[in-house]
Amino acid sequence: MAPRLVGLDRRGVWQVRSGPKLMFSTAPFFRQSLRDGLRRVAAAGFDAVEVMVTQDPTTQEPHLLNQVAEEFGLRIEAIHAPFLLITRRVFGTDPMTKIYRSVHLAEETGAPLVVVHPPYRWQLRYRRWIERNLAEFSARTGVTIAVENMFPVRPIGERGVTFHASQELEDLDSYPYLVLDTSHAAVAGLDIREVYGRYRDKIQHVHLSNNAGKGWDSHLPVYDDGGVLTLDRFLDLLARDGYRGTMSIELNLQPYLQDQGVLQEVLVRNREFCEAHLPLPQRAGS
Repeated sequence: MAPRLVGLDRRGVWQVRSGPKLMFSTAPFFRQSLRDGLRRVAAAGFDAVEVMVTQDPTTQEPHLLNQVAEEFGLRIEAIHAPFLLITRRVFGTDPMTKIYRSVHLAEETGAPLVVVHPPYRWQLRYRRWIERNLAEFSARTGVTIAVENMFPVRPIGERGVTFHASQELEDLDSYPYLVLDTSHAAVAGLDIREVYGRYRDKIQHVHLSNNAGKGWDSHLPVYDDGGVLTLDRFLDLLARDGYRGTMSIELNLQPYLQDQGVLQEVLVRNREFCEAHLPLPQRAGS
């Protein structure tokens, strides 16, 4: 696949992208205003974002979202629909309504991708919609709707009961488009390189972070030596394989939010780690 022009960089030079688009997810800033989050992301050298829809009105209204993204020179490359517990009432409680409204938001902001969560066990109507209608709806709207891999979620004090499916590899077979979350895969006991190899033609997007290996979704910095994932090898695999999807760094930034200097260093180090293992943009004509 030939490299393609992706736009002007901050110096006004046209760039050619020969590898996956790298962006930063706004998920870590859900307790703050989106504007503050985008300001920090842009200052760390990112030029694109995945926006998680939250209670912040700026994440829900296309004109507000476009305005603040333009203010900081950021492209909106993905919309994460409000499927978290903390956003369970945002865009309504029906999963299809959440998807429809998120796709509209993507259409109005130019984002080609919407990230959604898989059905809970009791959401049979939603499961049927994903299996029968998701691919057709994506084709009709021009916005790809991709399902994120999760991990077993158990009620406190209950053994043998899970909300999500077990997330064995076979559970992902029925989804036409996938988002590979590396931390979720670690919690579910899946090998991220095996998952990528099996579903390389379905994976549209990657949520990249490390994991502590303690059975919970830690979303550590990608360079964290205390994590159990060898993300340098994973990124090298994607680069060798010519992966052309998109990728968001999605982290837990709570330990760093009180020190702006440390936070800035963490954001920059995550970007530089990924750039060191992925094809970089090149100047057009170079």
